[in-house]
Amino acid sequence: MVMTDAIAYLGPRLKEIRSKTGLSLREIARQLKVSPSFVSQIENGKSQPSVATLYALAKLLSVPVDVLFEPAGDPVAASIKSQDIDEVDRSNFDRPTEVWDISRARISAVNPNNRSIITMDSGVSWERLAATSEESVNFMEIIYAPGAETNKSGEMIFHNGFEYGYALEGELELTIGDLVLQLSAGHSMGFDSSIPHRFRNTSSGTFRGIWFVHGCSVPHS
Repeated sequence: MVMTDAIAYLGPRLKEIRSKTGLSLREIARQLKVSPSFVSQIENGKSQPSVATLYALAKLLSVPVDVLFEPAGDPVAASIKSQDIDEVDRSNFDRPTEVWDISRARISAVNPNNRSIITMDSGVSWERLAATSEESVNFMEIIYAPGAETNKSGEMIFHNGFEYGYALEGELELTIGDLVLQLSAGHSMGFDSSIPHRFRNTSSGTFRGIWFVHGCSVPHS
């Protein structure tokens, strides 16, 4: 393999490995202390990182540097697990749009092994089901481990927009204003997100549901 071929492999390979780890483009940029657009340019082959940035990328993705110069699809990257994602504090953001990487796609197809994932320290995970340029809409699968809740403090949250949910598995307790609901498999609901709310999994099993958050491009608080 000549060096020019290796450089050409870097962008697609970096994007592949980053996707498998579940790290968003924005999170990579934050940890490297560079702009998201710079990371995007590397992945699209429009810019080449310095040696220092290259080593920092490899360390962040937990792979040897030479793996970044191999063709996309190499089995080495397949061993990377999405569970390696750093946990985030739910109180640091109001809505998914603030933490997903920015997309300009008009068409988005996502397979189960290539989803952007946000894992929170309260035991909650969000898996992005589509990434289009419409920032006011978030389509995702939410997962609450047993005992997990919206945030560790137990406080109610609120933001503008509306939320719609459909339960796939398990049971979730929803507190919306003064109302307490139990959402179980096959049940669905919707509500105005400006009403203070909190979700908790009070059962011994995992809760999984499909969530649609709409009209939340501007934070309420």
